[in-house]
This record gives sequence, structure tokens and C-alpha cells, in this order.
Amino acid sequence: MADKSGARTVQHDLEASGPDGIRNVVLVGPSSAGKTTLLEALLATAGAVPRAGSVTDGTTVSDWDDAEKAHGRSMNLTVAPVRHNGTKINFVDTPGYADFVGELRAGLRAADAAVFVIPANEGVDHATAMLWHECAEVAMPRAVVVTKLDHARADYPGVVMQVQAAFGAKVLPVFLPVVEGGQVSALESLIDGKDVEGAALEHRGTLIEGIIEESEDETLMDRYLAGEDIAADVLVADLERAMERASFHPILPVCGATGVGCQELLDLVVSGFPPPSTHPSPEVFTPSGAAADALTCDPGGPLVAEVVKTTSDPYVGRVSLVRVFSGTLEADSPVHVSGHFSSFFGAEAGHDDHDDDERIGSLAYPFGLAQEPAKRVVAGDIAVIGKLSRAETGDTLSAVDAPRVLKPWSLPQPLHPVAIEASTKSDEDKLSTALGRLAAEDPSLRIVNDPETHQLVMWTMGEAHADAALERLRDRFGVSVGTVDVIVPLRETFGGKAQGLGRHVKQSGGHGQYAVCEIEVEPLPQGSGFEFQERVVGGAVPRQFIPSVEKGVRAQMEKGVRNGYPVVDIRVTLVGGKAHSVDSSDMAFQSAGALALREAANATSITMLEPYDEIAVMVPDDMVGTVMSDLSARRGRPLGTDQVGDRCVIRAHVPASSLVRYAVDLRSQTHGAGSFTRTFAHYEPMSEDLARSVVPRGG
Repeated sequence: MADKSGARTVQHDLEASGPDGIRNVVLVGPSSAGKTTLLEALLATAGAVPRAGSVTDGTTVSDWDDAEKAHGRSMNLTVAPVRHNGTKINFVDTPGYADFVGELRAGLRAADAAVFVIPANEGVDHATAMLWHECAEVAMPRAVVVTKLDHARADYPGVVMQVQAAFGAKVLPVFLPVVEGGQVSALESLIDGKDVEGAALEHRGTLIEGIIEESEDETLMDRYLAGEDIAADVLVADLERAMERASFHPILPVCGATGVGCQELLDLVVSGFPPPSTHPSPEVFTPSGAAADALTCDPGGPLVAEVVKTTSDPYVGRVSLVRVFSGTLEADSPVHVSGHFSSFFGAEAGHDDHDDDERIGSLAYPFGLAQEPAKRVVAGDIAVIGKLSRAETGDTLSAVDAPRVLKPWSLPQPLHPVAIEASTKSDEDKLSTALGRLAAEDPSLRIVNDPETHQLVMWTMGEAHADAALERLRDRFGVSVGTVDVIVPLRETFGGKAQGLGRHVKQSGGHGQYAVCEIEVEPLPQGSGFEFQERVVGGAVPRQFIPSVEKGVRAQMEKGVRNGYPVVDIRVTLVGGKAHSVDSSDMAFQSAGALALREAANATSITMLEPYDEIAVMVPDDMVGTVMSDLSARRGRPLGTDQVGDRCVIRAHVPASSLVRYAVDLRSQTHGAGSFTRTFAHYEPMSEDLARSVVPRGG
């Protein structure tokens, strides 16, 4: 097994005998926390990669492509397995940057426990605190690792206080760093250390009381308060049981640069985190949508696995990273591939439902970019499958004779639109296929070909996500695209009553064209749509041609009458006209109807309408003022606020044109703590100044 630098790793035995011998652990935290450095130090400590002195000998498992190197941040989920004390640990490293939440959510789905990585020089950010509470809602076991202990501004005691304030009282340090010569040289156990003093003694007392409170032995607290010295092995056993049921969360200091603390973290992962067999499985259904029997993490059970990540390699094709929830995955075996995003999340999910039978190609254990061939992968483990041509991220793999569908994990709505255009005709020919492959990899990316604006729009999580998508189109699929301004679909309506005469008369020899119609147009209240009436007297317009006039009016409404935007909220009444016994026709009266509407538009003012969305912005209470002021500057109108726990939900109507960059701006204003949803509300008249700035469509 080799990594992408060519260096050989020293680990070979990656097959697990059963679920109880596996731990799946996701590393989460901000992009500045040093998660990848920590992971490489853990691999070196476990003997999975060679170590030279205090650093890994040029060996890396970080799955960084050229785009990631250029931006200096990880955008991908990476899996690296190790063996420690006879147990296989699949470490799942996730991006810390908010735009790549899709990779983070996939990592959470693949794992059974989480290690929150907090930098000692920065502390806890809002986004990490929100994720902690989200994991708490599903009772995911968690631990906290404080990194960057060697940083000049490192403050371990201060960060511990921040962690406890953000995460809760049951988050306590079990080790303290020992500093010698300005460097962290070792860890001091607060459970075993009986000679601790000063602040450490207070930490030890708090830790022991916290562990005893979680003990199933109801006599333990009384014995402790009576002065009995509780044995360390008893405390450790109670701590591990509390960790497994997610009621207690240890804090450990770990120095990735030197490896100090890695051994202690590996020990805790193996002894305190649960095996996959104790983790609840996702809801499972049949392809028809009927609920199926709940899964158990049994290698002998029915095969059900999930694609948690998909990548497209120009040489080997589609590569699928899968978590096996039930049964055993075997090389060169048939599987059923089910993708049912729209069944669970609606058509706006942007992924077509599909059901296909395929045969597994190569089967391997992942190690960053490297892979170790595998013959079989049991329930609870994570593997890589090559050449599943139809499998997309979030799809379910199951037995051909008993197909199943797992409910996909939920993702925030992509709310940052980027309109793109192919750079050349050659790029245009390849663009559709490339976008399809890109969307198959990333469920947080939505591709919309807008039939009204005729723009191809990528809906992304933010600027970094959009940049990454564009770079992958170019570098991986050889498609160059540029970005253009996103067009907001406007509307037109009549500002007052008007009359119009449509005269379509042509005679050029032979059968001619003849149609005349007179109409009256009046505006209707907002949202009324379109009404067509007729008050024709004496058969001036034959009955068979009245629908033709309406059809022509409707066609012109779609084209617009002033700036090329659709006309809405009007009533058109056909009041008269003329026909010819020979030359009148359906098409002639359609043309006359369209001409009459244009003539009426010239006789009155035309009001431009812009779309308003209703948004719900969720922010911490102390940021409400900032967000409200910003919404006001965007011409938004507050509708009210609601309290949800310690957060406030602000509802408002805001012009859609002011929301094009709102996903990026809100994140900046709230330091990552704010989120929002949006739905279309209605159209409203534009101010005269804004209306004058409207560029005619097609002009």
C-alpha cells in the first residue's frame, strides 16, 4: 500500500473480524484546528505510517487535490484506518470550512462517534458549538481534543473553560499537559494522579465527582463523600460506560507535532467509544417507499450499505466510499443501487431517482488516496468500491433479490447561486455530462437550467464551494466555464387601464390574412394572475376566433410588452373587431391579439415587478440587531421573530435580488453562527429608480 507521494506505509492487516472489533470516529472542528495533522500523528503512533523522530516521515493521508493545495484548505472527506489494541479504528477526517458541509455530513453518517478538535490558540467557534448540540440531539458519543498546544498563544485552561461553557457541564478534562522548557512533554492523568496539587487537584475532584454521578453503582457517591479512595480502574470503567452512552465527554490535550497525547486518545477511542453494533442504523425502506424491517449490524444479515462519498477519476472512473450497515460486502458480487433523494426531499433535491443492478468491481479499504485490496467487508466497516457507474453519493447498495433504500442524511439548502457559461463550443458540448458527474459526487450542489432566464445556475453552499466546483470542472473534467451575473426573473404589469387595437392585414396574392380586434386592459390586484373576457356584439369577431385572440394575448404576455419580462395580473376584455369570410384564420387573430396588447401597453404606464422571498434567519440572540439592520439595508421588511432555545429566528420579506450573496454575507456577519432558509413569497412593484435601471431582456 502506497500513498500519493510514493512512500510505503507499514500497515497491512485492515480486515475486521466483526463489528465489535471496529470503531468509526469522525474528526470535526474548524479548518484551523489541525485535524489532518492530528490524524497523521495518530497514524504514526499506531504504527500505520513510519515515524522519523517526532514527525511522520513524509507520509501523508490527506486527500488534497490541486484545488485544495491552491486554497490551503481541505475540501474532502478522508478515511484512514489503524489498528490499536486489536481494534480497527476508521478515522474519518472532514473539512472544517463551512462551505463543505456536504463532506462533513457524510462523515457524520459514516461514523458512530465524534472527536471535536479545538485549537488551543482560538477556542470554540459558533459553528462548532452548533454541531456539538446537533450531535447531542442524536446521542452521538463525543470527546474533545485540544490541539496546537505548542502555539505561542495557546491557552489550555482558557479553552477548557470555553469548551465547558459551549458544550455543557459533562465535558471535563481527564488529562492536563505537562510543560517542560516551554514545550508539552507529557500528559498528567487526573484519574491516576494522586499527587496532583493546586488547580490540578480541583480539576481532579470535579472529574471524579462527574464520573461518579454517571456511575450505575448508586453507593459510589456516598462512599466517595465519606472519604473512601475510589480505585482508578473503577473510575475508568464508569467513565468508559458513560462515554459509550454519550452522557460524559472527556477533554484531552494532544500535540500533533510531537505526538504527545496520541496514545491516550487512541486508548480512549478503543475503550470508551462504542462499536457499530450499538449505533442506531438509518431508517430503511423498500424502493416503493414501504417501511422495511430495522437493520442490525450483523455480518450475516441482508446486505445494506450506503455511498457516503463519490469521486470521479479520469482513469478508473467512478469510485464509491461506502459504509456497510448490514450484511457483508464481497468483491465481484452483484448489488442493487437505489437512489431516491426526491422521494424523501422533493424534486428540488436535484437528483433523479434511479434503481439499477450492477456488479461490484474492485473492493478495497481506503487509506487517504491509497487503497488496500479487500475480498470482503463486514457490517460496521468502511470500504471503497470501484466502477459503480450509476452510484451517487447518498445511494443505497443492497441485495439484488431484496433491494432496500436508506433515508439519506439531511443537508442544508444550497443558497448561493452562481450562473455559469461554457467558455467555448467544445466546453459547451461536455458541460452537461460533467455537471451530472459533479452533482453525483456532491448532494449539496444543485444544478438548475432556468427555463425563464435561460441561465445555467449552480446553487452552492458559498463562494469556496462554488470555486471548488468550477475548478473541478476544469481540472478533472476538462471543461472551462465562466461566471455571469445571476438574472433575477422580473415581471411587468399595467399601471392603469388602456385600450388597444390589433390589426393584422396582409394581402400578397392568393389567400390573405385578415384579423382586427379591439381590447380593453385593466390591472388586477397582486397575485390575481390573468383573466380574459369578451363583450363582442353582433358577431364582429366570429366565435371560433375568440380563443385565438386570447391565445395571442397570452403569447405576448409571456414575451413582455416593455422590457421583455412576462406580464401578470391583468384582465383583458375583447370588445370588438372585424373578420373576413375568406382571409381570417386562427393564426391571423392570434397575431392581432398580440398586437392589440402591445398597442395597449403603449397607451399607459408599465410597472416593473420584482420577486420577494420570505426568509427565516436563525442567529444567536446577541446578533439579532446586526442582522436586522442588514436586512433593512437590503430593503427587507421584518415579519416577526421567534425564540428557539438560545437562538432567535427572524422572519422577513426581502427582494430576491438582495439575496444573491446573502449566504456569504450572513456567514461573515455572524462569524458562521447564522443560517437561513428562503421560499418565494410574491412580486411587488419596483421603485421608479430601480425600474429605470432594468436592462431589457435580450437587450
